[in-house]
Amino acid sequence: MKAKLGFRTWYYFKTGWSMYFAFLFAAINTLVVTYYLAIEKVPFLLQFFPTFLHYLLITILIGVPILISIGYLHYKKVPAYSTEVDIATESHPYFYKLPPGFQPAVLFPMYLSMLQMLVKLSQNEKITEEDQKQIKAIETNLKTLIDGGWINKPKRMS
Repeated sequence: MKAKLGFRTWYYFKTGWSMYFAFLFAAINTLVVTYYLAIEKVPFLLQFFPTFLHYLLITILIGVPILISIGYLHYKKVPAYSTEVDIATESHPYFYKLPPGFQPAVLFPMYLSMLQMLVKLSQNEKITEEDQKQIKAIETNLKTLIDGGWINKPKRMS
């Protein structure tokens, strides 16, 4: 866990910076720069935007719906987002193996046990005492999960 602390901290920093601070700072910076360096210097545009507040309100009223439409297009109509997801899926460390947690500890042993029992039943074999112990252990783990308990707590929570 300590080995990953630096990377986790860097990830949280990047997220806070790019999604919140940089976004807000860039929006304010763009509005201020475009008004005071472009619009204020062109008398024709001052007819439409006599003050910075007018410019801000008109930009928000027009810009926000346009940006929402662009975001919608990005996710729903253009292949850009599906390509991003493809790349993220290809690089995901748990795409081809089970993630840690309840799945390898409870869910997939249950699937395996069910498969083994079906094979035995289809071949008219009896369920052994060992099989019953295995089923009971899986049942206990499932009940623990259903009740909100933990199976194999993450290292950071131990």
